[in-house]
Amino acid sequence: MRDGSHGVKSRLRTLCAILLAACPAAAPLFAQDYPAKPVRMIVGFPPGGATDLVARIIQPKMSAGLGRQVIVDNRPGANGVISNEIIAHADPDGYLIGFGHIGTLVISPAIQKVPYDKDKDFAPIGLVVSLQNIIIVHPTLPAKNLKEFLAIARTRAPLNYATSGIGSPGHLATVLLESRTGVRMSHIPYKGGGPAITDLIAGHIPCFVAVISTGIPPIQSGRARAIAVTGEKRAAAIPDVPTVAESGVKGYAATNWYGLLAPVKTPPAIVERLNRELVAALKSPDVAQQLKDRGIDAAPSSPAEFTAFIKAEEKKWVDIIKRSNIKE
Repeated sequence: MRDGSHGVKSRLRTLCAILLAACPAAAPLFAQDYPAKPVRMIVGFPPGGATDLVARIIQPKMSAGLGRQVIVDNRPGANGVISNEIIAHADPDGYLIGFGHIGTLVISPAIQKVPYDKDKDFAPIGLVVSLQNIIIVHPTLPAKNLKEFLAIARTRAPLNYATSGIGSPGHLATVLLESRTGVRMSHIPYKGGGPAITDLIAGHIPCFVAVISTGIPPIQSGRARAIAVTGEKRAAAIPDVPTVAESGVKGYAATNWYGLLAPVKTPPAIVERLNRELVAALKSPDVAQQLKDRGIDAAPSSPAEFTAFIKAEEKKWVDIIKRSNIKE
């Protein structure tokens, strides 16, 4: 019996060794077969906002490049934190990816406890776009430029302004404006740019510090008035609108960006494949033009470049965020 038992154990050890030896080869084979089914692209805001717009512009090209449907899946809430939690805890197989941005990867982790580790839970795929914020007002607000807008904000007690959420890029841009001018306004956070622009157009809110792509359509239709853009240069889509810095707040600049993330431990070969299709989509002339028409700049990068970019943005903004005492 002892010899039989020893033989069984020996065979089991041999079988385990064979299985363990096969495991390292499994990941490359899996990556070669990727994708074998549709890929979900998580967007942390409702339809109608800028992140959703960018996702739907790049989605057809990425679907064509991957040979499988890329499905845009809106999961709004907490300025994108909920969607990033979903990404962080998903299976690392390349079938669930999504958007991270300055709000979820820099601002929110600096002002509140978030349900993911921004440094350890993601595999950055690539930067997607950079874009400005824009200060827009309802036509009934008698301000045609930043100087008049700030004068009204000083006399009202206080002037309400909307953003897409607490800790959003628009919120940070306004906090920076307040710190540079001494003006204090009242923040009205929404669950995304879509609901906020609806309320601005309806006259329920006098001001919205919006992502530029959300602000351009109502400006062009006369349902909102542009005051200033928050970047270092004017936007090509609306070149008549000055920057905040040009309007008297010297040195001011606050820009926004979106990038694609996968869960950490996603095989590098899959991350590289997703990056390749993302870069190809962003470099296609029709996608670049669609983005440009909305004031958005395509910003293709490698995974390593995107990782370094996130670190640089964190270094730039975290001290400002903490000094401004932004609370959730």
